[in-house]
Amino acid sequence: MEPISIILSALMIMLLRITDVSLGTMRVLFTVQGKKWIAGTVGFIEVTIWIFAIRHIMLNLGNIWNVFGYSGGFAIGTILGITVEQKIGSGFVQLYVISMYFTDKIADKLRENHIGITILPGEGTRGGVAVLYIMVTRKRQKEVIKLVEEIDPNAVISIQSAVMYRGYIHTRK
Repeated sequence: MEPISIILSALMIMLLRITDVSLGTMRVLFTVQGKKWIAGTVGFIEVTIWIFAIRHIMLNLGNIWNVFGYSGGFAIGTILGITVEQKIGSGFVQLYVISMYFTDKIADKLRENHIGITILPGEGTRGGVAVLYIMVTRKRQKEVIKLVEEIDPNAVISIQSAVMYRGYIHTRK
């Protein structure tokens, strides 16, 4: 095999892996969100690409650069898949915010920005606290955190993924 063919082969494998691993990351996120038809379609495309990549490697086992292309594509695909998902911001997150002294101020600021909240009473180690329960689209997660931290940089913030079952969530300002 010519040197240029060896390099092009490895680059092709890398690009195939970047694509299929990025799709795989998205498929897992769609699966967690219960979007079964989208997840299934993405999975079909992902596996088809993977089969072409692995077939090419198996037909050219003497080219060690293909292995590096495969491994590099996997790593870059993982990073790219997560980055794309963060930009798309599909799905919902639940945030729990505990502020010792600024609960009402945080609640008012969030409501001004069309972010719905529920305030729950709680008991901390030093007495009563209030827990702000916030459910927003993943796209608005950073916005909520920024608004909270502007008022109380010491607030405790917990975040977890959520699957919307029923109800209404503000999706825009």
